[in-house]
Formats: sequence, C-alpha cells, structure tokens
Amino acid sequence: MPAPEKRPRLDRSARWALAALAAGACCVQLDAFALNPTLPAVRDALHGAASATPWIVSGYLLAAGSLMPVAGRLGDLCGRRRMLTFGAALFGVAAVLCALAPSLPLLVAARVLQGAGGALLMPAGLALLTHACPPEHARRATGRALGLAGLATVCGPFVGGALARSVSWRAVFWLTVPLAVGAVLCARRAAESRDPEARRPFDTAGAAAATGALVCLVRWLEHPVAWGWAMGAVALGALFLRAERRSAAPLVDLALFRNRPYVALTTGGAFANSATVALLYVVPWVLQRGEGWSARDTGLAFLAPAAALAVGGPAAGRVRPTAAVPVMAGCLIVAAAALGWAAYGTGAAALLWASTGAAVALGVAGGLALTGTQAVVRRERAGEASGVTKAVLTATAGLWLAVTGTGAGGVTGDRTGSLAGNGTGGVAGAGAGAGARLALALPAAACLGAAAVLVLMLLLHRVPLRVRRRAVRSDGNAHREGPTARPAPGDEDGSIHRADRGDPTDQTDPTDQGDRDGSPHPSHHAPPRAHPGSTPSTSRNDR
Repeated sequence: MPAPEKRPRLDRSARWALAALAAGACCVQLDAFALNPTLPAVRDALHGAASATPWIVSGYLLAAGSLMPVAGRLGDLCGRRRMLTFGAALFGVAAVLCALAPSLPLLVAARVLQGAGGALLMPAGLALLTHACPPEHARRATGRALGLAGLATVCGPFVGGALARSVSWRAVFWLTVPLAVGAVLCARRAAESRDPEARRPFDTAGAAAATGALVCLVRWLEHPVAWGWAMGAVALGALFLRAERRSAAPLVDLALFRNRPYVALTTGGAFANSATVALLYVVPWVLQRGEGWSARDTGLAFLAPAAALAVGGPAAGRVRPTAAVPVMAGCLIVAAAALGWAAYGTGAAALLWASTGAAVALGVAGGLALTGTQAVVRRERAGEASGVTKAVLTATAGLWLAVTGTGAGGVTGDRTGSLAGNGTGGVAGAGAGAGARLALALPAAACLGAAAVLVLMLLLHRVPLRVRRRAVRSDGNAHREGPTARPAPGDEDGSIHRADRGDPTDQTDPTDQGDRDGSPHPSHHAPPRAHPGSTPSTSRNDR
C-alpha cells in the first residue's frame, strides 16, 4: 500500500511572513477593542471635554480608513515588506506617544499616527503573505494569521477593562508595543515582493481624491445629519473615478470592480464585519447591564463566542475559491438566524448559545472577505485589492456604529460623542430590551439581505450558463445524428468541450466570467482551435 503523500510545508520566508502578519494584526485588533472600555477613564484622567473624547476613536478610524487604498498600492509599488515594516514601526512609536500623552489633544494626534501605521500594516501584510506562499497554500496561511488576530479581537474588551481597573488606561497602549516590535522583526526576515508590472509615477491625483472621499465619508458617518460631508464624498468619488479612467497607472484598476467574485466577497464581508462589531459590543453590555453579571463573569462567559470567532479564519482558509461565494451566502444566512435568536430570545443562556452560533458563521465570513478576495485577483495587485477590501470593511463598521447608536463607549453606557449620537438613545440608553434587540436585529436583517443578493447573483449567472451548455449539447447531438452536419464551433473533433459538458474536473470559477482582475478571458475571443493531434472533420459532400 503506497504511503500517503506528505503535504509540503511553508518555506522559511513564508513562515516569517505569516508570523509578521499575525503579530501585526493582533497589535491592531487588540488596540482597537481594548481601548473602548477605557475611554471614560481616559477622559477623567486627562480632563478632556465630552465632545472631544470620541476623537480618540474617530481620529484612528479617519486615518486608517482613508489611507488603506493608498497604502495597498504603495506596497505593490515600493515593496510589501518595506511597507509592513514601516507601518508596524509607526504603529509602535505612536503607541508609545499615546501612553505618554499628557493631554487629550496630543493623545488624539498620536492616535491619528496609529491609524496611519495600521493602514500601512494590514494591506501590505496580507499581500506579503499571499506572495510568500505557493498559490495552493496562501489561503490557509492567511486563515491561520487571521485566527490568531481573532483571539486579540475577542479578548480585547476584557483585557482593556481589566487593565484600566487594576493598572492604568496607559497600559493598554504599552501592551501593543511588544507586538509591533515582533511584527517588525518577523517582517525583516521575510522575502521582499512587489508588482513587477507596476508603472510609475504614482497616481497622485487618484490618491488625493480617494483619500478625500473617504475622509468625508467617515466624517459623515460620525455626523449623519451633516449632509455636506456626504455630498463631498460623492463629489470626490466622482473625481476619483474620472482620474482613474484617465490615468496610465491608476491607483485602483477599475477592472477590479468588474470581478464579480471579488465584489461579492467584499460586500458580504462588509456586512459580516458590521455584524461582528455588533456582537462584540452589544452582547457583553447586555450581560452586564441587563443580566447583572460582573465584568469578570462576562469575560469568562464570552470565551465560547470568542473561540468560535477565532476559528473562523483558519476555516475560511480551507474553502476553495470556486466555493467562496456560496459559502459566504450560507454563512450570512446562518448569522442572520443566530442574531435574530440573540435579539428576541430570553435569558442569558439563549443569548450565549445564539452568540456562539453567530460567531462561527461570522468568523468564516470575515475570513473569506480577506482570504477569498486574495485568491480571485492577480497576485501582482494583491496589495491594491487588500487595501480596497480593508477600506470597505472599516467604512461599513463605522456605518453600523452610526446607525445603531452604540459607538464609542456604547458598551459602558457612556453616551458621549458623535459616533454614539446625542442624548440617551440607542443600546446604552434604551436598556437591555428594545435598544439591544434593535442593535442585533438590524445586522441580522442586513446579513439576510446581503445573502439574498449573493444568491441572486449566483442564479443570474448560472441560469444562462446552463442554457448555453444545453444548446451546445443539442448542437453536438445534431452533428452526430446528421451525416452532413458540420461540427459546432470549438468542437472540430466531434466532441464537446469539457467546460461546456460540466466535467467535474474543470476547476473554473463558476462565478467568474473573465480574468481574475475583471478583464475578459482570452478564450472568450480566441478563434476555435482543433485539439492537438486531430484534423478538422469535413462532410461527405466536401470530400
């Protein structure tokens, strides 16, 4: 009996790239989610105004969300390892400045620097790992890194609250410094990669328009009633599209948005990310305020949803690219049902069971948004694709915070700041009843709607494909039954092409009609060719 074939292991450079991405992602996620419970303590210690406190979070989101598309393309042009190293170093230095900040304005300025570092770190890290691994191993390696980052995501609120009570709010920033140093050291041992087909100079006009549009969008999400920011985002977005169409070396190739698997996975991941933020913010708050649990008991009870969310990344890495969109739709449906159960179920046990089920589905969906999109684009422009995806995920998370009204300090009940809204509305003000149900029901409805759109996209693509296959079969049958019939185009040897026959060995993505970056597939325009070693058949009259 032959011995089972051993699975090839990642080489040394790929392992260092995986470690660098995992450390950098843990650094970013731990900082983001551990800081929220400490905001009231930060305001009291620095004697800041209530209106200025949300800028500790908003300044970070503003810098990170607006710079991610630019950072992704810079990694393709200047080197992904270089951008990852610089981003992690900038993030660590900014964390030290935050920990030493003597006043609230200086803390906000340091948080903006942290956002810039995070924007450089994440897209470059994803693209670096994608290029360091063989194509068949890139998805699994990225999933492992995201799984480690998921642990920091779910443990962040508990760790932040514990440090704020027992040590100081400044300890939250000191905690991320060793992780940033580790990311820099690991990245320096990975092999450099960049886009060999990149054309210079850098698209300055497109970068300025994209950054300005995202800045206006983030500001509008913080102030939904200020429609001037929304109009500015639309105007600058139109200028960005015009600049990209005219640029010889665009910041974002617009063909990327004609890549249907990429668009579907990014859209589904955006809704999944918004629902994940809802889960992480609302459920602990309900357990503490509605059920009367202590912070320690809440953190221990939330370990089950935390573990379920963390395993989503490795599970997503095992999904084949051809199955990524259907799996994403299924995960959104399961998450919608579980969130609905969490919103309208009774008792803490039902809430925890529903949260665990939702965390499993949302973890896989969030992982697919990053691993799946990297698998359906050209590897040379992986940084550009990851930058766009991360920017969309950040913007939709901010949109959920604005719509549901949890925002900064929502978990703790501190309703200060524009992200959280004014007054005592939303989850924190409405109690553990209607407000909490609404904050979970809205993401559930959004996930269900996104799943319906993905299913409709799959059906609209596959129905014409099946009709075409049946037409080709009919032509083939007519050719075999009629002695004077000519072969169908592309069927000169009397057989039907494997892709039209639906051969299970054909691994073509059923949701992709063209090249992975959106350009048409060469076979769609190439003239029919005979199979090797065969001669074109002719009718008896021709002979």
